[in-house]
Amino acid sequence: MQEIKELPACPVETTLMLIGDKWKVLILRDLMPGTKRFGELKKSIGHVSQKVLTAQLRDMEASGLVHRQVYAEVPPRVEYSLTDLGKSLKPILDAMWNWGQNYQAQNAAPADAP
Repeated sequence: MQEIKELPACPVETTLMLIGDKWKVLILRDLMPGTKRFGELKKSIGHVSQKVLTAQLRDMEASGLVHRQVYAEVPPRVEYSLTDLGKSLKPILDAMWNWGQNYQAQNAAPADAP
């Protein structure tokens, strides 16, 4: 885990510093059920470039949220999974899911709207 020299005084700001990026939250969401290979993760997330996904995964690995396992095979196989610290974010993701679901229900356009 990377050593963070100085954490923000506010715990909310600390959390946002670690997962405040759209892609990081989606990576957490997609790794919550279990281990995925890079290609599976890229496909499940959607419109993220390989460069951005790689950078986000490296950052999350450095902060201790994601574990990267490289297998000595040809071609090399790399799998990503959440660490216990990463898994501890599940209640936050569940709350975001519930809030988003309620928002969608309250703000959905009527089915017969043009």
